[in-house]
Amino acid sequence: MKNLGFINSSETLPWREAFPEYESRELPGMILSGARLREDLTQAQLAEMTGIPQGHISEMENGKRPIGKKHAQLFAKALNCGYKVFL
Repeated sequence: MKNLGFINSSETLPWREAFPEYESRELPGMILSGARLREDLTQAQLAEMTGIPQGHISEMENGKRPIGKKHAQLFAKALNCGYKVFL
């Protein structure tokens, strides 16, 4: 790690400090976005799979709309993960 400029590789930094551009986003929305991208899906494709309007998915990913248990369960099925990560 010293070759890359790190003095002490045991030092850690909170993720919100390392990525301040994401600080205003809610964690469940970021997880939704990440899970969708991991499955290589667009918001439109996820909307078609879940029946949730694409605009609502966008708002959920950006922290402007809560996900809720019902939608979390639909996302979990479509994105191959547990629903609780979205709550």
